[in-house]
Amino acid sequence: MVGFNVGSVAFNSDGWGPPESSPSSPPLSLPNHPSHVPFAPFSRSDKLGRIADWTRSNYNHPSNRNPNNHRNNNPSDSAFDFTGDDSFGLNNPDDDSSFRLVDGKPPPRPRFGPKWRFNPHYHHRNQNQLPQRRDEEVEAKKREAEKERARRDRHYHQNHRSGGAHHHQRREAASLKSSVDIQPEWNMLDQIPFSTFSKLSFSVPDPEDLLLCGALEFYDRSYDRVAPKNSRPLERFKNRNFFKVTTTDDPVIRRLANEDKATVFATDSILSTLMCAPRSVYSWDIVIQRVGNKLFFDKRDGSQLDLLSVHETSQEPLPESKEDINSAYSLSVEAAYINQNFSQQVLIRDGNKVEFEEGNPFANEGEEVASVAYRYRRWKLDNDMYLVARCEVQSVVEVNNQRSFVTLNALNEFDSKYSGVDWRQKLETQRGAVLATELKNNANKLAKWTSQALLASADMMKLGYVSRVHPRDHFNHVILAVVGYKPRDFAAQINLNTSNMWGIVKSIVDLCMKLNEGKYVLVKDPSKPQVRIYEVPADAFENDYMEEPLPEEEQVQPPAEDAEGGEEIAAAMDVEEKEITAEA
Repeated sequence: MVGFNVGSVAFNSDGWGPPESSPSSPPLSLPNHPSHVPFAPFSRSDKLGRIADWTRSNYNHPSNRNPNNHRNNNPSDSAFDFTGDDSFGLNNPDDDSSFRLVDGKPPPRPRFGPKWRFNPHYHHRNQNQLPQRRDEEVEAKKREAEKERARRDRHYHQNHRSGGAHHHQRREAASLKSSVDIQPEWNMLDQIPFSTFSKLSFSVPDPEDLLLCGALEFYDRSYDRVAPKNSRPLERFKNRNFFKVTTTDDPVIRRLANEDKATVFATDSILSTLMCAPRSVYSWDIVIQRVGNKLFFDKRDGSQLDLLSVHETSQEPLPESKEDINSAYSLSVEAAYINQNFSQQVLIRDGNKVEFEEGNPFANEGEEVASVAYRYRRWKLDNDMYLVARCEVQSVVEVNNQRSFVTLNALNEFDSKYSGVDWRQKLETQRGAVLATELKNNANKLAKWTSQALLASADMMKLGYVSRVHPRDHFNHVILAVVGYKPRDFAAQINLNTSNMWGIVKSIVDLCMKLNEGKYVLVKDPSKPQVRIYEVPADAFENDYMEEPLPEEEQVQPPAEDAEGGEEIAAAMDVEEKEITAEA
């Protein structure tokens, strides 16, 4: 049997490796050592060769953070690169430039898999990880992507140019402002997410009318035939006064409360805000006062409830600057101005009116007021709990000797580039598409109008389509069309459930009835789908009038040539003694 002779292994007591020979000792003879080949001792600084360290990652090395450094763009090379390891003393990285994998080909691409597409955003984030493709196809796609992004910026942000990456951030920033400043001394009692509202349901019996006040003019049916081809300019009603009086300032509600007609008191504007709360995006607030066993829902002076939101539920952001004519605040003031003038223009103004039991409770003697009727109605919420609300209708029509109540509201188009639908082109041929777009962009506003029509038991709700004469002119408008709907049919069309609406109101009333006597405020969170209840001091919000503009005699007067135009605009926007302008 053939054996293998290892030979004798010399023992080195001084360290590793074979013992060194000294001048006094004979040369070291090693078995199986080739003759005439001197033994080469090594030091720790010498290279012994290459070894593959597959756990090694060289992406985070400082030398690779330079986007112009393409030396280690192949991930596999890092397993054979020891330039960053000082323990080997490799201080000259150029010595390793000749070392590369034998097989450096990329893995084959799947035959039927998705092709790699150039994404400039992804490329920017992963600059050191994607292969550098500089062929003509990639360059063409890059130029095309840049052109598309620039076109979108011009399309939606004519006044504030910025990249599409900040799209959602700006949309959130626009709505992150609370409608009321939360003071540090306020005590938060509860917060209710909107998800709990969707499960609520409550049925109320038909309401009863306690009192009708005011006077109504008849609706002009010729406006039903208005079309974009024969549009009508929107008129300005400077002399007609509009009133947005809160609950506790209403003399009729005070009288009904003293007569103990109900436990809960509110207005249709406040109730509709509560009923449609899950559809709201912008912040709003309602003041709640518990006096004895009674509950009063109020709005603050100059509240956001006096204005009309525009583009609230749209995904496209509006300009952030408050002075911009297309900002959320400017559009809400413009929408309130349009809505009021529209409600008076589509009437037959021949002096023929339907008078009710009492006149307008907020008008002075001889004062010209807008066509409006107030229906003070009572709903039964429980065996010993009733709710009284002041509901409004703006007009009346007579069909077969029967009078029907009508509510009048106007949708407004400010710039077709924001909505993507040009009313002048689509209203005649694709009216359903126009309404669908408005339901998407203004879901909360349309739901509130519908709920107000239901609360007032209006027989018809008229929606006007009002557009600017020019996208940059927010003072002159035209009526393009007027469409009528039955409130119950329209509520079903927009998926507005009356039982759920009353369920929300009933749950909030039950919650507030458990509170102690005092003043509270219900605030829609500006960034989350929820409402919060705060306990506030008794004198909160009573000094809001200090924030109103100075009296006219103390204001700086405009030049003579501009005085008439400024006075006309201020009068057109006048709501309850300039409540709208007070918000500014």
